[in-house]
Amino acid sequence: MSQVTVNESEVDIVIGALHSELTSFMNAWRPFFSRFHLIIVKDPDLKEDLQIPEGFMLDIYTKSDIERVVGSSTAALFSGYSCRYFGYLVSRKKYIVCVDDDCIPARDNMGNVVDAVDQHIFNLKTPATPFFFNTLYDPFCKGADFVRGYPFSLRSGVDCALSCGLWLNMADFDAPTQALKAGQRNTRYVDAVVTIPVRAMMPVSGINMAFDRELVGPALVPALRLAGEGKLRWETVEDIWSGMCVKVICDHLGLGVKSGLPYVYRTERGNAIESLKKEWQGVKLMEDVVPFFQSVRLPQAATTAEACVVEMAKTVKDQLGKVDPIFSRAAEAMEEWVKLWKSVGIVGPRI
Repeated sequence: MSQVTVNESEVDIVIGALHSELTSFMNAWRPFFSRFHLIIVKDPDLKEDLQIPEGFMLDIYTKSDIERVVGSSTAALFSGYSCRYFGYLVSRKKYIVCVDDDCIPARDNMGNVVDAVDQHIFNLKTPATPFFFNTLYDPFCKGADFVRGYPFSLRSGVDCALSCGLWLNMADFDAPTQALKAGQRNTRYVDAVVTIPVRAMMPVSGINMAFDRELVGPALVPALRLAGEGKLRWETVEDIWSGMCVKVICDHLGLGVKSGLPYVYRTERGNAIESLKKEWQGVKLMEDVVPFFQSVRLPQAATTAEACVVEMAKTVKDQLGKVDPIFSRAAEAMEEWVKLWKSVGIVGPRI
């Protein structure tokens, strides 16, 4: 399938371990994970020991490791689904592929098992075309090309910084939709990749995702996972916020974002009531958040992802801070994340 070379030394696979029993998950992915280095971050709230089969090159990070790197007060940022962000922080590779531990390899329409790692790296290593939409989707896929009328001056494309995969079975519904459509499953495997147009927002999920850490690593910010915030709950919409941050920054820096292939098969359905407890406030305030990200513009002087996050934090505080004080705290978390990235994510030694 892939038309690019995947260099194992360039890739880290980050797994946020929310379940202790990882034997079935790891064995299902063995054909595709075994030649890469894995970073497994154990959810600090998970009490049981991880069960991991042998035969993988990996580093495991626990609550004590997280506290040693970022301090006990900051470690709360990395609980729950946000533990994956710690993996982003300590990686030293150019590309990061992230797959949740309730996902297994999917099968395409011909019954072939999908190599999600290979497809993600293909997406990242081939150009993106955000400035003019190609109606045959990704022109760099085998058998495709640019259609008539596509400007030749734009056909070289730009670097792709973010690859957003999809999944079969359990669709990524919010809690109200999940409750209303409890029996609905996603069975449609669409064999396509698209570049998201510039200035278009999209929901991004860390369930099945890859990115160029060198280009946009610090732009993936765990800003909304703030522990002890009273009745405000954000856990299941945190990566939505992070995704909009990174999309605005990609647009500003002239980088591309792709969505579509690869698929994974998500085995866990979840509980709609429990999800609603975690996300109800976030769902409500997204009505203010989306227009903000659609309109925000960053100064031309911001030429790196770190600088973009700092500038965006200022705008979040100035504009969204008036809507709800949690956004002021989110802005502070964004600034703290950049400081962590500079001290740990770039020059800090692997523990």
